[in-house]
Amino acid sequence: VKRIVLAYSGGLDTSVAIPWLSETHHAEIVAVTLDMGQGKELDDVRERAIAVGAIRCHVFDAKVEFAD
Repeated sequence: VKRIVLAYSGGLDTSVAIPWLSETHHAEIVAVTLDMGQGKELDDVRERAIAVGAIRCHVFDAKVEFAD
């Protein structure tokens, strides 16, 4: 099974990219996003990624690198 990892913002462009990549490349999509201190907004991002076709969404803690 081909798998594509997508840096996912949760916005319109990357949300449209998930099903497009999946269909065009016949691949499973794994979304990756960074936690830069957004709080509960990340729950929505994760849910949106799955709703548009990602098989999972990983959130990496990047607060120290980007928010401090």
